[in-house]
Amino acid sequence: MMPEISLNILDVAQNSITAGASLIQISVIALNSEDTLTVVIEDNGCGMNEEQVKRVTDPFYTTRKTRKVGLGIPFFKLAAESTGGSFVIESTLGKGTRVEAVFGLSHIDRMPLGDINSTIHTLIHYNTGIDFLYKYQVDERGFELDTREFKQILGDVELDSYEVSEYIKEYLSENKTEVDNGLLI
Repeated sequence: MMPEISLNILDVAQNSITAGASLIQISVIALNSEDTLTVVIEDNGCGMNEEQVKRVTDPFYTTRKTRKVGLGIPFFKLAAESTGGSFVIESTLGKGTRVEAVFGLSHIDRMPLGDINSTIHTLIHYNTGIDFLYKYQVDERGFELDTREFKQILGDVELDSYEVSEYIKEYLSENKTEVDNGLLI
């Protein structure tokens, strides 16, 4: 299993990129009142048919030609369900895919969220042709980062330019700390 939820997010987002998505939405929502940590990754990629959706949680099924197993989704599902949570994947051919993993927030078997800021920053920095909408929320507090807004403000300046990349890193860090007071989730 992957040691951090953020690495699962990176893996699923990579699937979205491979599926030709132009917009990937990632939400991380911790609700203490419900004792849940919900992660949603939604894209507008090529989607999957019903048979592919059924088989995508099978560790021995993959569409890749380079390796025979696809463990990202099955491990993500197992990680959520082992905390008393749930896992749902919905997809429509030609429209996109939505993955939702709900973890028991205080469950002893829940792996840590990990370095979500680095995950989001890496996705944005190395995929400037794709838009990302990232939402991070703990109870009533939250923030979002929408690369479409950044691109609108920046014009021709690329998101992977040093200054912009550093700004995005700082933006994620400051806002996350403001939302969760630096607590490890």
